[in-house]
Amino acid sequence: MSGVPVIDGHLDLAYNALNGRDLTLTLDVLQSGDPVAGQTATVTFSELRAAGTRVCLGTLFALPHSADAPGGYCDHAQARAQALAQLETYQRWEDGGHLRRLRLGKEVAAHLAGTDPALGVVLLMEGADPVRDADDLPFWIDAGVRMIGPAWGRTRYAGGTDAPGPLTAAGRDLVAAMCDLGVTLDASHLDDAAFWDAAELGPRMVASHANARARVPGNRHLSDEMARAVVATGGVIGLVFLDTFIRPGVHAGAKEVALADLADHARHYAKLVGWDHVALGSDMDGGFGAERTPVGIERYRDLPRFLEELPAEHRAAVSGGNWARWLTAHL
Repeated sequence: MSGVPVIDGHLDLAYNALNGRDLTLTLDVLQSGDPVAGQTATVTFSELRAAGTRVCLGTLFALPHSADAPGGYCDHAQARAQALAQLETYQRWEDGGHLRRLRLGKEVAAHLAGTDPALGVVLLMEGADPVRDADDLPFWIDAGVRMIGPAWGRTRYAGGTDAPGPLTAAGRDLVAAMCDLGVTLDASHLDDAAFWDAAELGPRMVASHANARARVPGNRHLSDEMARAVVATGGVIGLVFLDTFIRPGVHAGAKEVALADLADHARHYAKLVGWDHVALGSDMDGGFGAERTPVGIERYRDLPRFLEELPAEHRAAVSGGNWARWLTAHL
């Protein structure tokens, strides 16, 4: 797979930076003083380059308050502050030459065709609580956000992972505004009720990081019907590299999940909707570290090993071709 560009549909880059990780360091140096306990870092800019990653969807992710996250947000203002701090982080990295923010399809195409070593980043908001209301959407579009996932867990807008529920009235208004303004809906994390409420409003959809419920039960994953609905809008689905999202019944962090298990999700989606809609959405370092990636993935540069588990004729498409086609057509 040498020379085949990678596009990763989901990376929490700025979130990690605000947790104290300096992604401009080499991975070995970062790991030697990693401020995040119990999650061995895998992602730095040099690791992304080593993997051949040319573009990613980089998130604005505001973490809600919980027993495990006592510093998380409790209201819209606090969620917005987290997202704005992450925007500033992307700007600082861009000023330093580490990345280029991409807002238009032609910018993605030019970046992929060029030789600029900087990472191309398309901004994705994961969980919409930083958005005040539908009237606030233009602010975030002007800031470069091109996709929004209304949910993570439950938000003011939608039911989400392990938090069943529909779109709220505010959620319906937000998705309607997204349709009007051309912002893509990321279906990842949406509870079924919220998903179908949103789908009825007609947004363009992707699932940046969502494995198959046919392989792992739970509302975090896409049912076959949901996957078909995403693809009916032309969308693609990114595969997640988290052990408990890959095979049911595994012990988190036991390193008992194989890359072949993740490839089983890819084959399931391919049989359901075609290889042209299967992509990467690794979410590596998105609340888990190397302890919970498949065997053989110890650092981000190992990611292309997964592609060797796929049919040779579809590897380039899954690696980046499918995201490239979608991004150049729809941004």
